[in-house]
Amino acid sequence: MRKKKNNIIKLHNFEKRFAFIGAIALITLWVFSFFAKISLSSVNVEVERLSKKVKNQEKVNQSLVMKINELASLENIQSVANSEGLAYNNNNIIIIKQQ
Repeated sequence: MRKKKNNIIKLHNFEKRFAFIGAIALITLWVFSFFAKISLSSVNVEVERLSKKVKNQEKVNQSLVMKINELASLENIQSVANSEGLAYNNNNIIIIKQQ
């Protein structure tokens, strides 16, 4: 294994190779970790951008739903019907009850 001579430790050839391979492995892991963090950061930026886009679209959808409800209101339908010459006849409505 190791030879001790005058308080100097000499490493054998396989121990040097093992230390070299270990150092290369540590450097490789550090580089991999670095690039993984960069990739994760770019994905987080993309997620935030898409989240903001979704929130804006939800606001647009909500305003469109409100506009649809406003246009579908009974008062609006009656005013459009009256302007087009149509009349609302309550006698033509039949209520069917299920048993």
